[in-house]
Amino acid sequence: MGANVLYRRDIISDNRSILLPSIAGVSQFSAVDYPGHLCAVIYTQGCPCRCRYCHNPNLQRGGPGSSIVSWPMVMEWLATRRGLLDAVAFCGGEPTVHKSLLLAIKQVKALGFNVVLHTSGLYPHNFAKVLPLLDWVGFDVKSPFARYPDVTGVPGSGGKVKESLERMLSSNISHELRTTVHNAILSSADLVMMARELQMLGVSRWVLQRFNKAGCADLELVASHTAIDGDLVDRLRGYVPNILVR
Repeated sequence: MGANVLYRRDIISDNRSILLPSIAGVSQFSAVDYPGHLCAVIYTQGCPCRCRYCHNPNLQRGGPGSSIVSWPMVMEWLATRRGLLDAVAFCGGEPTVHKSLLLAIKQVKALGFNVVLHTSGLYPHNFAKVLPLLDWVGFDVKSPFARYPDVTGVPGSGGKVKESLERMLSSNISHELRTTVHNAILSSADLVMMARELQMLGVSRWVLQRFNKAGCADLELVASHTAIDGDLVDRLRGYVPNILVR
């Protein structure tokens, strides 16, 4: 989380008025979580994935019932931001682990905000329920679908992510597909396979993110050098023409 966190564990631990999803913190504003817009960011607690490059490992554990932030207080604060912020983004952790995300989104929409979701797509049923209410989705594509369990540690996760991705693409909702690249996790062959799979799904834009050491708890990844090869990117563009390296 950024330095502008509104509520943290050491500031508030009032569990008497919790409404799930479990909230770990709120950033007051962000200019990067919804391209071209200013938004608040709500961080949910809990994620089944154990990706080695995760920059929020403190949000992996926990889930329903583990909230350290009072949802009514978050809503009270958001009510004061109407006209000042464009949207509210739900990040994680993995927000769709919480079935009550739908209710939370409805309450935020009722305040007049656009709603953004950052997701790994691991819960296609829950994702499908909230999808019609979303204005933008940041969707993590982590590996070729067959290799998902190697990256996430979650058996059968590749098929679930593909289902969510297909739902999102068919909805025509504004979105960004992005992949974190580290040579120790994804080989050149993996990236080519991903490009082919995305092409078959009709994807024409893809963001490749350089590995960010900040927050990562895997010392081997932090200590090792990684780079995104320009020649490989040119090859990938043969499948997905619009690729941005970030």
